[in-house]
Amino acid sequence: MTQRLLQGIGVSAGVAVGPALVLRIEAPDVPHRLVPPDAVDGEVRRLNDAVGIVRQALQRLRARARERVGAEEAKIFDAQIMMLEDRDFLREVEQLILENQLAAERAFEFKALEVRALWESSPSRALREKVVDLASVQLRVLNELLGRANAEDLQIGDRPVIVVTRELTPGLTVQFERDRVIGFVSEEGTRTAHAAILARSLGLPCIMGLSHALDRIPTGREVVVDGTRGTVLISPSAHEVGAARGLETRRLALLADLDRVAHEPAATIEGTEVRLRGNLDLPEELDALVQHGAEGVGLMRTEFLLVGRAALPTEEELTEYFQRVARRFPKLPVTVRSYDVGGDKFPAAFRISPEANPFLGWRALRVCLDRPEVFITQLRALLRARCDGDIRLMLPLVIELNEIRQTRTLIAQAREELARDGLAAAPDLPVGIMVETPAAVAIADQLARDAEFLSVGTNDLTQYTLAVDRGNARLAERFSPFHPAILRQLRQLREVATAANRPIAVCGEMASEPLGVFLLVGLGYRELSSAPTAVPLVRWLITHLKLADAERAAREALEATSTDDALDVLEGRLAEHVDLDVVDAGWLPDLRSAASLHRRRSGSQPSA
Repeated sequence: MTQRLLQGIGVSAGVAVGPALVLRIEAPDVPHRLVPPDAVDGEVRRLNDAVGIVRQALQRLRARARERVGAEEAKIFDAQIMMLEDRDFLREVEQLILENQLAAERAFEFKALEVRALWESSPSRALREKVVDLASVQLRVLNELLGRANAEDLQIGDRPVIVVTRELTPGLTVQFERDRVIGFVSEEGTRTAHAAILARSLGLPCIMGLSHALDRIPTGREVVVDGTRGTVLISPSAHEVGAARGLETRRLALLADLDRVAHEPAATIEGTEVRLRGNLDLPEELDALVQHGAEGVGLMRTEFLLVGRAALPTEEELTEYFQRVARRFPKLPVTVRSYDVGGDKFPAAFRISPEANPFLGWRALRVCLDRPEVFITQLRALLRARCDGDIRLMLPLVIELNEIRQTRTLIAQAREELARDGLAAAPDLPVGIMVETPAAVAIADQLARDAEFLSVGTNDLTQYTLAVDRGNARLAERFSPFHPAILRQLRQLREVATAANRPIAVCGEMASEPLGVFLLVGLGYRELSSAPTAVPLVRWLITHLKLADAERAAREALEATSTDDALDVLEGRLAEHVDLDVVDAGWLPDLRSAASLHRRRSGSQPSA
C-alpha cells in the first residue's frame, strides 16, 4: 500500500492544496565532441554568446524577484550572475577549448563539474549551499549551447499546481505567479537554501529534504502540502482537506496576534516581565533579531568566523563584527560566547589529532585556555568593541572555578597589551558562564561567586546528564530536557543564582519551545534567549500565561517520575491557556514543540 503521509523538512510555513506537477529537471547529456583547430575561435565566441544570453535571462529573473519580493531578496540572483562574470572561470573554459579543441558545451561542463566537486567537499556550509546556484547556471548555459529550451522555463496550465522537483532553484521559485504555483516540494535543500528564502518571502508553502519525492508523488495527484509541519498528504479526503485549511486559518490568526504584541514587553497576564533575548549564530540572522524586538543577544556564537578558513580571523575582523552587533542593540547586552570549537566542529585553523570521544575531549574553553595566543586575540577584540556597547563574555563548558580565574588573568593581559598599543579598550569585561555539565551544577554556588552571570545550555546539560548523544537518532526519544533529573537541576540553578544575587538565563533549545518556556517561567527564570524565528512566538506565549498557573505546573512537573509524566503535566496545564494545535502549527519545524513530539509518540498526530 502506498504511504499517504510523507515527512520532509518544512522551510516555508503554510498549507497548499492542489494537484502535483512533478518536474524531472535533468542536466543534458553532453557528448564528447572535438572541433577542428580552425573552429576553436568560433567555439569561444559561441561560449561567450551563450553566457551573455544566460546573463540577460538571470537579470530578468532578478528584476522579477525585485518586483515580487523586494530588492534584498532579489540579490540572491547576484550569486548566479557573478558566476557568469567570473573571468578566471571563463578563461579556464576557453583554455580547454583552445588547447584541447573541446566543443564549448563539453569544456563548460568539464570545468563546472570540477568546481562543483570542490564546493561539495568543502567544510564551509556557505560554499556547499552555492552548489545549487552553480548547478542552475550550468544547466542554463549547457541548454543554450545545445539549443535546448531551459528546463526551468516551464509552461504551467490554468489550474494552480504544487511543483515537485529534485532540487528547487531560485529561478524556478520566482518565475511563476501565485495563481499558477501555490507550493513547492523538493527532494534536496535546507532552510537556508536560496530557494527556501524566496519561498518564504513569497509566502508559498515549501518542503525540502523529502527523499524520493519524485517517485512517491504521482503527477496530477491531489496533495496537501503543510510547510509548517513539513508533511505531504497524498489523495486527501474532504475531511482532511478541511482540517488542514482550518488549521491554516488559525495559524494565520496567530500570526496576526503575533504582530499585535510584537513591540510589547514579554510579560505574563499579571505583568511579570521576562527579558527575551536572541541567539545569534550567523550575521544574516541579525536583522531578524532586531525586527522581532529581541532585548539584546543572550548567546552570540562565533564559530562561523572560523569555518572554511585556513587562518584564524584577525583582531580587526573580530572587533568590527562585535561592534556591528553591539550597535544594533544600543544599551542592551550582547553576550559573546568564546570559541566553542571541538567535539564535531574543529575548523581547519586548529590542528588536532582525531580523538576517541571528542565530546568529552579537547573542546570549548579548554581549547581557548590551552591556546592563549588564540584566546587573547578574541579578548582584545571584545575589550575594544565594548567601548561601543554592552559586550559581555560567556565561557562554555566550565567545570571548575580556576577556569574563570585563568580567563580573568588573560583579560588583564589583553587590556595591558591594548594600552601599550595605544588602542582604546573598555576598563572592564563582564564574564559569565554557560552551565552545561553536572559538574557545573554541583559547584554552581562556587562558580556564581566569580561569574557575573550564568546561562544554562540545556542541550549539552541534557546530553551530559543523561549520557545520551543528542545527535544519535536511535536515542532521540531518550534525549529530553524534561527528564526529572534536568528539571531538578534547573530548579537548583535558579535557587543558587537567586541566593548569590546573580542573573541567570536559559539559552538552549528549551527556551525556544512552548513547553520549555512555560516550565522555565514557572521555575522563576526571568531571562530567556531564543532562536531568532522563535522570539515572536515566545513573546506571544508569555503574554498568554498566568504566573501562578506556570508556577503550579512547574511544581507538578518536578514531582513527575518520568519524562512522559512531566510532559503530560505541562501539556495539560498549558492547554488551559492556549490552543496547542495552533501553537504547534505556528512553531517552525526546526523549533517543533515538545508538546507536538509527545503527541506523535502517543499516536494522536493530526490527520493532515
